[in-house]
Order: sequence, then C-alpha cells, then structure tokens
Amino acid sequence: MANRERVVIAGGGFAGFTAARRLSRLARGAIEIVLVNPYDYFLYLPLLPEVASGILDPRKVAVPLAGSCRGVRHLLANVDSVDVAARRVLCTDAEGGHRELRYDRLIVAVGSVNKLLPVPGVAEHAHGFRSLAEALYLRDHMIRQLELAEAADEPDERTARCTFVVVGAGYTGTEVAAHGQLLTLDILRRRPGLRGQPLRWILVDVAPRILPELDERLSRTAHETLVGRGVEIRTRTSVAEATHEGVKLSDGEFVPTRSLVWCVGVRPDPLIESLGLPTDQGRLRTDEYLTVPGHPEIFACGDAAAVPDLTRPGELTAMTAQHATRQGTRVADNVAASYGRAERRPYKHHDLGFVVDLAGAKAAANPLGVPLSGLPAKVVTRGYHLLSVPGGRLRIAGNWLLDAVLPRQTVQLDLVRSAAVPLECETPEHPQDASAP
Repeated sequence: MANRERVVIAGGGFAGFTAARRLSRLARGAIEIVLVNPYDYFLYLPLLPEVASGILDPRKVAVPLAGSCRGVRHLLANVDSVDVAARRVLCTDAEGGHRELRYDRLIVAVGSVNKLLPVPGVAEHAHGFRSLAEALYLRDHMIRQLELAEAADEPDERTARCTFVVVGAGYTGTEVAAHGQLLTLDILRRRPGLRGQPLRWILVDVAPRILPELDERLSRTAHETLVGRGVEIRTRTSVAEATHEGVKLSDGEFVPTRSLVWCVGVRPDPLIESLGLPTDQGRLRTDEYLTVPGHPEIFACGDAAAVPDLTRPGELTAMTAQHATRQGTRVADNVAASYGRAERRPYKHHDLGFVVDLAGAKAAANPLGVPLSGLPAKVVTRGYHLLSVPGGRLRIAGNWLLDAVLPRQTVQLDLVRSAAVPLECETPEHPQDASAP
C-alpha cells in the first residue's frame, strides 16, 4: 500500500468535496486521495443568507471534512502553484509552512472568488458575501448600525445607518436583500428609540431585471415580493463610487449609507491564470470528460473549469453549485476509470430548475420547469436544500422549526469593531482583520 498512486484534489467546495467523497468510495483504498483545502469543512453556500439573518447557526452549513470524506487525507493549506511538468503542487499550510505534494492525478477544483470591479472605494467600504466569516460580519454590522442609529442625535446619521445598499441582483444579492430586510425590520420593532424611523433597502444591478438567470415569470415574482415589502429595486444602475458617507450611483444619486453589500458575482480563482494551461473566459479548458487537453493526468471541475455544455453546443456550463456538484461526481468516475475502477463518460447535465429563497414564507422556484411562487415555492426550496446539503439535515430543519415558533435573537457577536468590513476578493474565508477600517 506504500506504493499507491496519489490523487490530489485542489479545493474543497461543491466540486472538490463531491469528487473526494465519490472517489474514495470507488477506490476503496487502492489509491491515496489528498484533499487540499484551507479550512476543515465544506461550506453549503446557498444557505449563507440565512446565517446572515440569524435563522441558521453557522455550524449548520459547515459540513466537517473529517468523517464526511472517509479514506481521504485532508491537508489544511492553500494551493499556491502547480508545477505541471514535475507533477508537484506547492502549498502554504495553516501556520505559514510551505509544502510540496507529488501527484499522479490532479483534480483542479479551486472554485471562484469575489469579483471586484474597479469602482473607487468599493474595496475599502463594501462588505463581501461569500464565506461564513463575511456572513457573520454582515449580521453583526446590520445589528450594530440600527443600535448606533438609535443612539444618534442627528437625523441624517440615523437615516444613513438605517439605509442598506446591495449591489448585484442575482441569486445571492436578491436573497441577501430579502433576508436582510426582514431581519432589520424585526430589529426596528424591538427598538423603541427607532419607532417611526424609515428603513431603506436598495437592490442595484446593471441588468434590466433582477434574477436575470431565471425565467422572466420567476424574476417578476421576486420583484413583486421585494417591492411589496418596500425594497427599492434599481435596474440598469451601477455604483460609481463608494465612500464612508455613502454610495454614488451611476444615475447621479448619492445615497447616504454605512452599508454596502457587494454581491456582484464571482470570477475563477487566480490560481488558474498561473498554471500556464489553456483557458476560456478565465477558466481552465477541459474536454467533455473533464480532462485538460494534452494532460491526461489533470482534471478540472466546478467554477474553475471551462466545461463544454453538451446540451447547448458552443457554450460552457454555468458557474453554479448544481453543475459543480455533478461535475465532481463525473470527474471522480473518470479518474477511477483511469485506474480501471469505473467507466469513463462525458459530462452532460440538464438543469433541474432553480430555487430562490425570498425570506419569510416567500420563494420563487421552477423545479423541472414548473414555475412556483409563495408557500409552494418555499416548500420546494427548503426541500431541495435539505436533499442537497451533504450533512446536518436534522439540525438545519430544527433551526427552521425554531425560527418559525420563537423570536429571533438579535444580538451582536462582537465581530465588527469598525465602521466597515473590508471586501476580501482573494481569500474570502479569512478576512484581513476584523478591526481594520
């Protein structure tokens, strides 16, 4: 067993985590599997808005790698570079030590990072939303702003602290605005000093409508739900500048606020650019078998991979969790096939539909193309997440039940000690400094 071949999986997101679990079951100890990931859990990203709004405990959406990936060795490290010619992965571990890892097969599943556009002030004043740390920081920040607003003497300061701007009206931004608004409304009702104070939420996007990825009927449902609650939706609008005092929009309006939430989207991990291998749209090019052309020992999947979409010739698969999970399964099968333990097959997947949680009893969904809204969509949305999350289902369902019958706890966890949480675009799981301005 000491001479076993080694498969290194770079990244423990949807694609990497799924590939590790699947490959371990197929290999049954015949090969060594090493998962390189900077943290010891798999994060179920779709439920982060519920962490930020205090519905779910953060541990419920963090599935421990230990126990979930039996037979897989976990290296707590960041992948810095890959020496393709020498088949070596160079890493930095959790304490800053440098490691070199030989591989016989490599699965690149490093995923994506926040997309930071060249807008003045965004990096300094925006709140990112792609990790547990950022979700918890945002929750603390929202609570803190209303507490400071209650203590403020100046009406202008109160107004600014009770104004929240979310940029990006895709899945994440729409859900953050929906859940964040209900949380802040709940806080406002418990603060006698804020009685009668208007609460303002603005959702901004350059697209002509929110949720542009969805069917227009579902987009309309989400739009009507949010507008009905008082959320201002600004389409065909972007941010021109961000300052400590507020946000200047592309239409010229200056919005006084202390809260700018950046949900513009993602881009492939910068590691992909350093590999020296062919890319498409910044993603590592693969064939339909998820193999990098010219390198049969290198596979790629998830957001980092430019996988041809066989259901739509000429296009690439979208950067979604649905594709990443299924590509993780297929890449594990194809790696196992290279050892004679499975059948090599191309990746082909038809979308099963989409779900968007609009907080409260509202949601929008189109399972298998059937458009749903309201409570039926909410049931489908939560059912989908329970089926998709790889662990802790009873704990998540328990949190949902408690949220339905008990008042939400709206206390700070003392994570934010400054006026802003800096947007981290490279390693969002490890913000630079909780106390940085």
